[in-house]
Amino acid sequence: MERIIRSVRRGELAATLDFVEKVFTDSEGEEEGRTVRRLVAEIRSKRYYLPELDLVMVNERDEIIGHVMFSRFHIEGRYEDELLILTPMSVKTELQRQHISKELIEYGFERAIELGYKVCMVEGNPQNYRARGFVTSASYGIIADESVHLPHPDCLMVKELVSGALEGVHGYVNYKMYDTLT
Repeated sequence: MERIIRSVRRGELAATLDFVEKVFTDSEGEEEGRTVRRLVAEIRSKRYYLPELDLVMVNERDEIIGHVMFSRFHIEGRYEDELLILTPMSVKTELQRQHISKELIEYGFERAIELGYKVCMVEGNPQNYRARGFVTSASYGIIADESVHLPHPDCLMVKELVSGALEGVHGYVNYKMYDTLT
């Protein structure tokens, strides 16, 4: 199967919403599917949205088989021009465990560096992201505030896209810029 990674095209915005909702509904239930769909739509409506980092992987028939978004993020109003958050990440249910997410994330890192971003943050299962170079953010003084409900502090992670980029970066993380997450 041929795999092509590219930015989402304008005519695919609704299709990617449907895709994300289905993937999350299959794995987490209908409520989570609807929530993640709303989150993607909300990210796209905000100033933090980066169309060039709203990525899909398609097969040879141009069908979406994976999707990931990287958008600008800030910590206490700082670092917005160098910090990204990776969310959400979704792969067609029957194609999971075939390195689609790995390829999408690695491609996203390359594009992010080209665009001048230096750090990427993610919230999720550490087992899913450590292999991509993410480490616990608390090690750098980047901590979830009381409004962020993590199953464990290790679930908030960061990755330097540029060596040394996390020196001096610190503060409390919250998602107040997104109504869907609060």
